[in-house]
Amino acid sequence: MITVRDLLERKGGPLQLEVLTGGDGLDRAVSVPEVSSPGLVLAGYTKRFASDRLHVLGETEITYLKALPAADRRQALEVFMRHDVPCVFVTKGQSVPRELLRLGKERGVPVIRSNLKTSEFYRRITPYLTEMFAPSTTVHASLADVYGVGLLFIGRAGIGKSECVLDLVERGHRLVADDVVHITQRAADVLIGRSHELAHRYMEIRGVGLVDVMALFGVRAVRQQKRIEVVVELVDWDIEREPDRTGLAGETTTLLDVELPLVEVPLNPGKNLTVICEVVAMNHLLRYSGVDSARQFNERLLQRMAEQVELREYLSEDYE
Repeated sequence: MITVRDLLERKGGPLQLEVLTGGDGLDRAVSVPEVSSPGLVLAGYTKRFASDRLHVLGETEITYLKALPAADRRQALEVFMRHDVPCVFVTKGQSVPRELLRLGKERGVPVIRSNLKTSEFYRRITPYLTEMFAPSTTVHASLADVYGVGLLFIGRAGIGKSECVLDLVERGHRLVADDVVHITQRAADVLIGRSHELAHRYMEIRGVGLVDVMALFGVRAVRQQKRIEVVVELVDWDIEREPDRTGLAGETTTLLDVELPLVEVPLNPGKNLTVICEVVAMNHLLRYSGVDSARQFNERLLQRMAEQVELREYLSEDYE
């Protein structure tokens, strides 16, 4: 949850905001990410009014209010401001009705003007509110961009997640976050990972310490954020545990209620982990384009087995 003051401090410049009612009410809570117009309330219909939203008066609403007789305009605004709205925005730099300013000061509801057009105001404020209210979590992992695919590396501490990502960076791929990954859900099935702002571009390599990846490998070796598309779990080699040999199992894991493909890579001496991770990324791209190698091979195998059965049946009935 944020306050109107937070909104002003973070987006006051891009939204071209000007507070018209002084400092009262700036600590009012903004509890939902929706922004809407109170048009029907101004016309007298209040049954389905969402008072917890931020409300915007565009040119249509202001023109309507100005067209009303003074008594009707005052009545319409009193009905509107009777609800406990967080704040009221007026777009396009329009002059604000005196009744609205008076009611805002009386009830401690900030009235804020923006010089932006109404559509542009919605376009700029909606992504910010969506991000601020989006579900998020922090995980102990490393995140890399490999061939445009976001690979999230998880595993026990010291298993080699950072070293694997460093190897990928040396081969031309990009670091997103090391050790701590902040994950935000942007849409129903979209997870965005990023590093802490102070740790961006830095990696901790055991035995070496902190290294500046951008200084060592150039600006193209890092990126600010990346969508997480595949989770790669690094596990210790266990001879008694049979790993997936075909890829038909299609294991998944869940982060923030979003299901993601999971690839488990057992580690043993001599394994070229970097190349395996590149193959994981390329295989994901193939599946995304409709090519599933394991499934296609399985279908060919089943077809060949069916053909062999038909051949044996034919030969068993051939008495010549």
